[in-house]
Amino acid sequence: MTPYTPTNEEENRWTFCESVAEYSNTTHRMAQQLSLFPTEPSYRTTKDSDIKVVELFAGVGGFRIGLERASRRFVTIWNNQWEPSTKKQDASIIYAKRFGAEGHSNEDIATVPTSAIPNCDLLCGGFPCQDYSVATTLRHSGGIEGKKGVLWWQIHRILREMGKDAPQFLMLENVDRLLVSPANQRGRDFAIILASLADLGYVVEWRIINAADYGMPQRRRRTYIVAYKQGNKIANAAGQSDRRKWLTENGTMAKAFPCQVKKETISEFKIEGDLSSVSADFNKGQKSSPFLNTGIMIGRNVCSIDTEPAYSGPMITLGQILIDEKDVPECFFIPEEDLPKWEYLKGHKSLKRVNKETGIEYNYSEGAMAFPDYLDRASRTIITGEGGTGPSRFKHVIKTPGGRYRRLVPLELERLNMFPDHHTAGVTDMRRAFLMGNALVTGIVERIALVLEKNI
Repeated sequence: MTPYTPTNEEENRWTFCESVAEYSNTTHRMAQQLSLFPTEPSYRTTKDSDIKVVELFAGVGGFRIGLERASRRFVTIWNNQWEPSTKKQDASIIYAKRFGAEGHSNEDIATVPTSAIPNCDLLCGGFPCQDYSVATTLRHSGGIEGKKGVLWWQIHRILREMGKDAPQFLMLENVDRLLVSPANQRGRDFAIILASLADLGYVVEWRIINAADYGMPQRRRRTYIVAYKQGNKIANAAGQSDRRKWLTENGTMAKAFPCQVKKETISEFKIEGDLSSVSADFNKGQKSSPFLNTGIMIGRNVCSIDTEPAYSGPMITLGQILIDEKDVPECFFIPEEDLPKWEYLKGHKSLKRVNKETGIEYNYSEGAMAFPDYLDRASRTIITGEGGTGPSRFKHVIKTPGGRYRRLVPLELERLNMFPDHHTAGVTDMRRAFLMGNALVTGIVERIALVLEKNI
């Protein structure tokens, strides 16, 4: 395939890796490769037309990559990344290495005064989600009250203390389970987030998006939230539009990710009471969440529907992002004597287990997983435990043209999240896998940003 040639707008800032798929349509111009790599950190004085960005919980820069790919108008002026569970701040080190130390904060966000954060047009971030994640059992999920979930309140604090200088736009990401947590009060956590944003003067829309449904190389379902300060152009347009039409045709999410109504169910209600009342009483005693996978909230009035993708463009498969077998380090190949362990873990199981707390015996079962992974479709979701040589049910395993079985190398994990090749180089392979398990698919951010940029 002919190498991609950068446009004048990109000012030759990017160098390009090998193309794997044509991935563009009339509303979305993505280069013919999975990876764009900045040759060196680039800074410039912001102009009036620039969209100034603050990135919180920045990780290794997934939001920044997606935004800057969409348009040079998006200029990240300040960012924060802090991991409290480790002394070595790998994500922060990588972020500063790739984008430069200017405007980079490696401090616990709870200790950063709002006065230290510059005014911006767009605040973005994937606030930590372990307390909502499918990796945590519902019974032990702390939700918004958990150790990680409480970090939502740092976003809230910053927006509240900025007051009239709060950003006009927000772009946030979390796991899809956010809409149904916690188990004993379905939807409460999301209701708290929506109500707090409404009280701060934001119109909010959301969509649960599986990246693979829109041609991207990984099946990764996440909740994406965009919000607009009341009074700006997009908020006004949302307020004047028919709600269902906004969600399926006119809204930011609808334009970025074409969809159609899955079923005629519509959920409309108002989130009542102060935040403590929402926390104590919202949806109490109900078995299901009132939040469907697509929705908008204006002034605490919620309208949500179930949609499904309406996409027929190119699809990037796991097989297309793989490097040549000869370039794979030997440690990523699975010894033949270990294959039975992998096959067992990925196979169907029905086991007798005993509850440690009650002593009651129960049947535990799990279905079979593909072994090896299919190469002709998008990959399964990357998790933080992807690294390491030990057999695992959840790690990816592929069969090479030479007939050997192997795990995915860090570069391939980067490509599944549509990061630049070698973006996480400089730390151990185990940590690189962990960082990609925590990351988002940058192509999602890019598509949202392309629509936002046209309307800001």
